Amino acid sequence: MRAVIQKVSHASVTIDGKIKSEIQKGFLVLLGIEDVDTEEDVKWLSGKIARMRIFEDENGLMNLSLDDVQGDILLVSQFTLFASTKKGNRPSFIRASRPEKAIPMYESFIQQLQSEIKGTVLTGEFGADMKVELLNDGPTTIIIDTQNKE
Repeated sequence: MRAVIQKVSHASVTIDGKIKSEIQKGFLVLLGIEDVDTEEDVKWLSGKIARMRIFEDENGLMNLSLDDVQGDILLVSQFTLFASTKKGNRPSFIRASRPEKAIPMYESFIQQLQSEIKGTVLTGEFGADMKVELLNDGPTTIIIDTQNKE
């Protein structure tokens, strides 16, 4: 699994011209899933995101977690995080899981993440043409890949 975590002041997902989900302070998480991912990866990554301390404390240091600031998460599936650009100019997405594997993993990730935070986990819609809007705070963007745990 690969996640791009962006600390946001607000974020939203619009589908067919209608806002499906929106949050204020929190994380916009873009999540890519590949076939080698397991439930262990779901637990490890969701815990890492839930406990990540990238919000500023009273001294301006990144010391506070999502729960400390009463933040929420907007989780958006994004198979393009596994794009391969080694050959040619058109990316290959062969590493990204097909929906029959990715959807159950995505749903498991939503449930696990929700169990790890006090706030709410809102989502986009798997496979939909989504418009994602955000105000990146900082800007702060962190990339985590479960295949690089060590």
